[in-house]
Amino acid sequence: MYPNGLARAALRFKPSTFVGTFIALALAAMIVAACGILLETGVRAKVPPQRYAHAPIIAAADQRARLAHADDGDNQPLPDRARLDASLIAKAAAAPGARTAVADVTFPIRGPHGTPYTAHNWASTTFTGERLTTGHPPAPGEVVLSNESAETAEAAETTRTVGDHITLTTPDGTRTTYRISGLTQAPTPTTWFADSDAVRHSGHPGRIDAIAVLPKEGVGTDTLKSQVSRALGTHALVHTGDDRGAVEDPSLAQARELLTGLGGSFGGIAALVAVFTAAGTVALGVGQRAREFALLRAIGTTPRQIRRTIATEALLVAPLAGAAGCLPGIALAHWWFGQLQDKGAIPDAVRLSVSWIPLLTAAGTVLVTALCAGYLAARRSSRIKPGQALGEASVERLRIGWIRTPLGLAAVVGGCVCAGLSSSLQGEDAANAALGIVFLFMLAVALLGPLVARACAALFGLPLRGAGAPAALAAANSRTHARRLASAITPIVLAMAFASVLVFLQTSQDKVTADQQRAGVRADHIVTARPGLAPDAVRQARRTPHVIAAVGLLRTSVLVPVAGSLESASTQGVTGSVRDLAAVQDLDVRDGRLTLRPGEIAVDAGLARNAHVNVGERLHLYLPDGTKAAPLVVATYGRGMGLSELTMSRADLATHVTSAFDTELWTKGGTTAGLAPLGTVLDRDGYSAAQSLDRELNAWANAVMAAVLGGFAAVAAGNTLVMTVLARRRELGTLRLIGSTRQQILRMIRWEALLVALAGIALGTAIAVATLVPMTNGLTGQGPYIPPVVYGAFAGGILLLGLTAVTVPARAALRRETLDE
Repeated sequence: MYPNGLARAALRFKPSTFVGTFIALALAAMIVAACGILLETGVRAKVPPQRYAHAPIIAAADQRARLAHADDGDNQPLPDRARLDASLIAKAAAAPGARTAVADVTFPIRGPHGTPYTAHNWASTTFTGERLTTGHPPAPGEVVLSNESAETAEAAETTRTVGDHITLTTPDGTRTTYRISGLTQAPTPTTWFADSDAVRHSGHPGRIDAIAVLPKEGVGTDTLKSQVSRALGTHALVHTGDDRGAVEDPSLAQARELLTGLGGSFGGIAALVAVFTAAGTVALGVGQRAREFALLRAIGTTPRQIRRTIATEALLVAPLAGAAGCLPGIALAHWWFGQLQDKGAIPDAVRLSVSWIPLLTAAGTVLVTALCAGYLAARRSSRIKPGQALGEASVERLRIGWIRTPLGLAAVVGGCVCAGLSSSLQGEDAANAALGIVFLFMLAVALLGPLVARACAALFGLPLRGAGAPAALAAANSRTHARRLASAITPIVLAMAFASVLVFLQTSQDKVTADQQRAGVRADHIVTARPGLAPDAVRQARRTPHVIAAVGLLRTSVLVPVAGSLESASTQGVTGSVRDLAAVQDLDVRDGRLTLRPGEIAVDAGLARNAHVNVGERLHLYLPDGTKAAPLVVATYGRGMGLSELTMSRADLATHVTSAFDTELWTKGGTTAGLAPLGTVLDRDGYSAAQSLDRELNAWANAVMAAVLGGFAAVAAGNTLVMTVLARRRELGTLRLIGSTRQQILRMIRWEALLVALAGIALGTAIAVATLVPMTNGLTGQGPYIPPVVYGAFAGGILLLGLTAVTVPARAALRRETLDE
């Protein structure tokens, strides 16, 4: 395995082949490294504790929901915070080594004029460290304000001081005037209640967010953690160190899911595509040297020496390509991670983790890819008898491979089976089954490449035969050199198929959502406010002139068991009557009768099918804080994607969310000026635009993944085309010697590129459609929506890439031949 002179000579005298291989391997390393960095970041993601920094032990509820039969790995983060029973405070305080146990209660409130504040219980200052600058701790009916809160809350030109009164609206629906007992130096608008008031007004009475346990003198953190865990049993999880930050910021769990999903699920797909494409480029480079290997066999070189030469070449090229690809991989991961943070998907405190593990994995992956692809490509050349070597290398072998062909046919059959299975399923089951279609058909294209290329050359070559001598020669070349054609078609099929599936899946979902919103939103105005609407906003709206109907909506999500796993479902809790709801929303009720009584629920028809529930049955679900519930299904409707997948009474949700304020107020009739005192007023079109912003992250993520996969495959396709043209210098020179002009040769090359691009576009489109039809039918109930402009851009880009990738090197090769003459 040591470098030898033959391998070094090949690198010196055939640089074009190895430059193409280097580029393909470097791009593969970039993709693998970037996805590996995101995966590692998701695994190691942490948020340093801020509020809990001086509390060594934090006890909190499990923030993940698990099905009864699920193992530790099959769970989902809760949409909202899970809370503890207040009775656990005494148990934690009684643990040996505990000096005291303090409850932590945090919730949003509305101040004068709707100003948003964050509220805490005063006892939490024991571990947070806030100190009074003036006044005394709050008693029941009193509050302590931060200085900024006092300035923000001023109703006139004077700042509030100790002894003044302030009217606050709490999530439990009460608006009460409190006496200001003291002020602190907290930098954000914050209010502290007496402990009893905080628990009562938080919106979830009798429940607390967490328990901070402080140790006695000389008691270590690990010892106290063990004692507290024993005292609380299974009712709470005990956290120390950086784990306290995850309790403080529940969004970290969602960020971890996102990063591990991108780095793991998408990373696995991207790595397979990258390795697959790079292996094809390496195999092409080795295959182009069949004459060289045949000559070596003819002069007595052993198969082992040829394999050693190929291995040495891989050792010379692959490590350098891996190292070169890791640097842009780090840059890609940094950019990707930064974009996710800017869009609010990842907390700002999380930092990107870059270690040697993903970088070494990327370098090792491309090295193994180069070795395996090179060995397989030169397998026949190294094993053939010396006497037959030159004869075999002079023409392309037309016989089918007895290993590749059966495997390729099996992949075709598997893809057809997956397509049929996916079309008979619904929802996520259909989507998951459809994912196998694109992989199996892509594998079939790779394995049956020469046969597919020969068929494409025969089909697309028919119209070329009557288009002049250059076109006819291009058709003949394509039929004769099917293996060369296959190596160029495969990456184009990859680019077209993957980019189309990712982008058009999103466009299909966006179109259905927009159509359902357009048909389902009957309200004339939608009012929003931070941290939410006043408890009596619906009543005030009904008294506003010209308002016919008014409904308050509490927006959140719940977890529903679907196909053995938990899926998040958008949910709206309604304040108002069924008649008023029908006036502002057309849910398109399909079955049953919509009611808003406690303990009942209406379900989107697609979700009901996926969850296998019908009207009159109970839908088992996890409420936002993880509480199990089984409301009775009274109706199913058809516009869940555009409005909300679940509809229920607000009373069933209010005590299970952090902020129990209504999120939106929908009205029929009224005016913007009349509703303005209640919050920010949007008309129907403005609300639809705002809702589209919520889908931007998914659309952006799919676009980035399509750009990464499609862009990589497109570059690989261009790289392959350049390699094939540069390897044909002798052929192009021969055509010049027999009288062909440079323009005739260039036209022939362009016709060949056009044939390759059209074949790749057609095959990629067919694979994408076969994947998208069952996937979108399962997810949306409709077929895929393919915007003509976007599809035209994909196809036009591939055509332009193909023509450019062959014209530039062909011109260079012809210019060199002219100079040699």
